[in-house]
Amino acid sequence: MITGLDLFGTLHRIVKEAVGILPSAQRGILLTRDGERLVHRLSVGLDGVLASPPRLLDDAGPATELSMLESADSARVMAAAAWYRAHLPGEPPLHFVPEGAAVVLIPLRAQGQTLGVLAVEQPDEQAPSEERWARLLSLGERAGAALERRKLYDEKAQSAQEIRVLEAVLNAVATRTSPHELVEMISKGIKSVQLRPQWSSVHLVLLSDAPRGGSASRGAATAPETRSYYVPRRPPVVYWNNIRDGALIAGRNLGINMDVRSASIVSGGTPADIAQRELVDEGIARGVHGIIVTPMNPELIEPSIRRAAAAGIPVVTIDTPPVDGSSALAYVGTDNAAAGRLAGELLARLLPDGGKIGVQTYSVASIHSTERIAGFQAALSGAPFDVLPPTEDLHDLPAAMRLVREAVEDQGVAGAFGVCAANGPFWGAAARTLGREGKLKVIAFDLIMDTIAMLREGTIHAVVVQREHDMGYRSVQLLHDIVLSGAEAALAGLPTRAAGKGPALRFIDTGVDIVTIESTPWSIALSDYLTLDATRRATKRRRRLNRAGRPIEILVAGMNVGEQDFREERAPLAAGSLVERVLSTAGSIIVDTHASELHDAPDVVEARGRGVHTLVGVPLLAGGTAFGVLVLESERRGACSLEEAALLERVADTVAVAVENAELVHRITERTHELEQANRQQESLLDTIRELSSPVVPIARNILVMPVIGTMDAQRSGRFIESMLQDITERQARVVLVDVTGMAAVDAASAEHLLRAARAARLLGAELVLVGIRPATARLMVEEGVDLGSVVTRSTLELGFTYALSKTGGQIIYRGAS
Repeated sequence: MITGLDLFGTLHRIVKEAVGILPSAQRGILLTRDGERLVHRLSVGLDGVLASPPRLLDDAGPATELSMLESADSARVMAAAAWYRAHLPGEPPLHFVPEGAAVVLIPLRAQGQTLGVLAVEQPDEQAPSEERWARLLSLGERAGAALERRKLYDEKAQSAQEIRVLEAVLNAVATRTSPHELVEMISKGIKSVQLRPQWSSVHLVLLSDAPRGGSASRGAATAPETRSYYVPRRPPVVYWNNIRDGALIAGRNLGINMDVRSASIVSGGTPADIAQRELVDEGIARGVHGIIVTPMNPELIEPSIRRAAAAGIPVVTIDTPPVDGSSALAYVGTDNAAAGRLAGELLARLLPDGGKIGVQTYSVASIHSTERIAGFQAALSGAPFDVLPPTEDLHDLPAAMRLVREAVEDQGVAGAFGVCAANGPFWGAAARTLGREGKLKVIAFDLIMDTIAMLREGTIHAVVVQREHDMGYRSVQLLHDIVLSGAEAALAGLPTRAAGKGPALRFIDTGVDIVTIESTPWSIALSDYLTLDATRRATKRRRRLNRAGRPIEILVAGMNVGEQDFREERAPLAAGSLVERVLSTAGSIIVDTHASELHDAPDVVEARGRGVHTLVGVPLLAGGTAFGVLVLESERRGACSLEEAALLERVADTVAVAVENAELVHRITERTHELEQANRQQESLLDTIRELSSPVVPIARNILVMPVIGTMDAQRSGRFIESMLQDITERQARVVLVDVTGMAAVDAASAEHLLRAARAARLLGAELVLVGIRPATARLMVEEGVDLGSVVTRSTLELGFTYALSKTGGQIIYRGAS
């Protein structure tokens, strides 16, 4: 029995053996408990009878059937037609069941519990002999043990993945995660934790401008607006985020300034590989100390790598090796050929009798794909395997699904290899659609959310998991050593990749993990891997490294996938809808779209039209009231139990914190921007006031007037003197009348500033005259002992002007009216 890789194969052999025990039996079916329901696991001999191939975990009716199987002292035999109608409804071909045929029901037990039932069809209702019945019960115990073992591993994996998802959402609290990114994280995370509901859609609805803690109110004059965020279908981003996080942690540990940039896989204007080259060229021009690049197009990026080398900037590539003869100093990543061989060896274990094998990658031209495929083909070379030519999807999701479906449906492949992250789930989705779950043996690459879910349910059998976090971390470490110690010392002792046309490239193999749902001698259980991965990251975060003694800046030129497929919709909150009910009650609601008091609710009617049977709304709470709703849809009836709803509420509580944080950051950013704008306006206004409060007015030849309004402090004194001296020079002034009528007070400090102005004017051959000193000001100056020295003063501007004319040789002429 192969455990850890192929539960379907184990159970399939048990059913075939059970069919062989009973005389004239030709077919059998195995159902297992899923809460209070039975689900269809697999069948033998029914493929040509059913209208369509039964899907893994199809609903097979209530689990009350198991209550009659508790006693093991006698056979349970019942009419086949009635049993098929109960557990395979809507299958007209089963009307041709031979008259009198019966099914023998064998309980599947483990540790005193009945986990399911194995039904074997025979020509009549005669009970099996004691010897045959004992053998059937033994098979039931074997199947029960396999199911119990898988259940335990799956429960461990679910707990570990739930913690992982909640941690990911909590990490979003500390970052400026957009609603789009958050919804994708939530959707894929829930789907990887909760398998049975098989959620077809997860989206987030938020009240647009409601205050935190404000909920919808019935009967409001104007319905509040809602924002709904929907998850796109797009290539996975987890892999690249892990590389980035590893690099950032290393940079922090080493005291390095990290500049992490990304070029989009799908970019609106500039092609992504050209955008990445521009990132590298910009880093060269800026004079960074080192560059890490994940080559999207190794040939296109190589000229930039050579320019960096010529400028004395070391370059390391990660994830994808550079071209032969590259000027890059090292490659940090997976030994892709070895990883491909491991994938081939795993598939050979799953298919000991061989068969046709399908292969899909995103691009057959990429170096890492070529190496993985070569290693995979080498492991399966020769009979009994027929490895078909690899297909490529070029990140075209509809094309990817069409290609894998054609391979499964038309070419009859028995096994499949998903060369890159999304390819494994593509094969799994095709197996689901065509009823080949478990039968099609799938080996995937990289552990994205969809892969985790399919691994747990048995659609994907094993995953080759790269250590991308380690790639980012170790590449920064290596560049740090190169910058400080020189390339020769830092690279000494590192192995080399096989040389092509140029010198051999230094190579750090970050390794892979083989992950299966159960542990085996050649793989690690999913639950153990998730814990191990978290431990590795925590260890890196706490690691103490020798910091650089001088500033170092490293550029990481990676890639991302953009947000081009995200969908955001705004609409008024529909009265009487499920969302409105959840917001107003601040409680979770589970709706059967075909039988519920919310049967006529607008969003329930819409969901029912899309084939949704179960609709769930979970509130996002702040201060005990709801400001948003997490909405989930499933095509299954009774898809959400109270236990599953509790998990959704735990996720929603964490999501609420993340959304609150994002809103808080947004409000703080907006407020900061408003304050900065207000400060700029205030500064502009003050400048205007200063200009208006001390204007320079020429009133006669060689005579200027400078009124002073407000107070005279050190800062204003400097501007006052600068403006005065400039106008004295430009207008060749001999007298400057400083009118202090508008000054708040002429105290000792103000007087000192005015004396400084007088001395400065005297140096240019001009005289400063104070005018407009009021009686109260004169008294204050006397009381404070202010001494203006030789500065001339006059009580009014008119008297000051008369004095100025006497100094410049002018006179005042009064003309009478004619």
